[in-house]
Amino acid sequence: MPNLDRLPGCALAILTALAAFLVLAAAPARAADDAPEHEDWTARFQSTYIMQKKPGFTARYSGANSLLTTREQSYTLSATAHFGVRAWDGGELYFNPEMALGEPLSNLTGLGGYYNGEITRAGGSNPTFYRQRLFLRQTWNLGGEREHIDADLNRMAGFVDRNHVVLTVGNFSTLDIFDDNAYAKDPRTQFMNWGNMTYAAYDYAADARGFGWGFAAEWYRADGWVFRIGRMTGPREPNMLPTDPRIGKHYGDQIEIERAHEIGGQPGKVRVLGWRNRAVTASFRDALDYLRANPGGDPQTILKVRNGEKIKYGIGLNVEQAIDENLGVFLRAMKADGRTETYAFTEVDGSLSLGGALKGAAWGRAQDTFGVALLRNTLSPDRRAYLAAGGISFFIGDGALNYRPERIAEAYYSLELLKNTTLTLNAQHFANPAYNADRGPVNIFGMRLHTEF
Repeated sequence: MPNLDRLPGCALAILTALAAFLVLAAAPARAADDAPEHEDWTARFQSTYIMQKKPGFTARYSGANSLLTTREQSYTLSATAHFGVRAWDGGELYFNPEMALGEPLSNLTGLGGYYNGEITRAGGSNPTFYRQRLFLRQTWNLGGEREHIDADLNRMAGFVDRNHVVLTVGNFSTLDIFDDNAYAKDPRTQFMNWGNMTYAAYDYAADARGFGWGFAAEWYRADGWVFRIGRMTGPREPNMLPTDPRIGKHYGDQIEIERAHEIGGQPGKVRVLGWRNRAVTASFRDALDYLRANPGGDPQTILKVRNGEKIKYGIGLNVEQAIDENLGVFLRAMKADGRTETYAFTEVDGSLSLGGALKGAAWGRAQDTFGVALLRNTLSPDRRAYLAAGGISFFIGDGALNYRPERIAEAYYSLELLKNTTLTLNAQHFANPAYNADRGPVNIFGMRLHTEF
């Protein structure tokens, strides 16, 4: 029997992905007509393998946290179980164990808008097993017409009043509740770039994998309005894995208002999200002052001035609109204050993304999807000045900065291979990577195999 410990990480990932694909594809698929109207328990599974390649590119200079100019290859593999039980009337308990592995490009440095929403869960070529989620969802029905909830990952089929309140408590992701979008949300099935799975400027509180502990309350009204509010734990140190349990002292708060509507008989939604973090972080002005006062020293001076609790905040707009039954478009825009270092997400202070997704019914492939999006990321004046002076932050730092907004174009085609199994081709083009006109442009090409049941 071969020694799997001696296999290269990428080869092990491919073998594991192939095994998961064969097991899941062989599982009996439930026909749509057999889908239950009500479930008291659920057990669902997903597996996603992503491989991406970056050709070499030119740059006038590189720094400690630059994207490497040489050819590189990256991969991620995740396998997740989604277990749930209806413990009492309105009460649902969910548990998600997950395995992940993978290797990023350039040690996950050199970009603002990263290329793979799965990459934060990959800690190297050896499989890592961990608890992804463990939470309680309680629903209170408040009257009105009954509506059906379809079964999905971490969701059991059932009925609720159109007017109802939901409380989620435990270990989950802020993005499980906030900033939904029908066309740009899930990097396992839709766009892969971070700026298309949520606002790139949304520095939401979470551990390094994107999860935390906390609570969120949602009020769904029969008139199409939804109100959400929540608080989550963040990392003990910015961008690190251990979370800070002092949720009354260090935390991320968010509030969101959603309104459903119809235009020309087609559904759409508008969401406005505001957020506010409180944590021990470094000010870019303090880091710049320290850098200038200590020439020739460590350029990562944010570590020298990370003291005292600071507030960071932002506000964003999220719009989705169906054009017809096959075509939908979306827009996200957010502005953060950008005075302090990144707490838990990425190096973006202003973000804009817009695009659309088209089902393949017109060419006889109704379950296929073609998507295209354009993104624009910007930095605050404080962060920009620090980087231009040669400073290094967590993800970026070229040693100098000829500032331009980072521009990204992303396109994908998702091909249905079998029921609930897709193969996706993805291409991303980065102009001014890490906001530097002296570097790039950069192209990243990818392939994704995803299956779930």
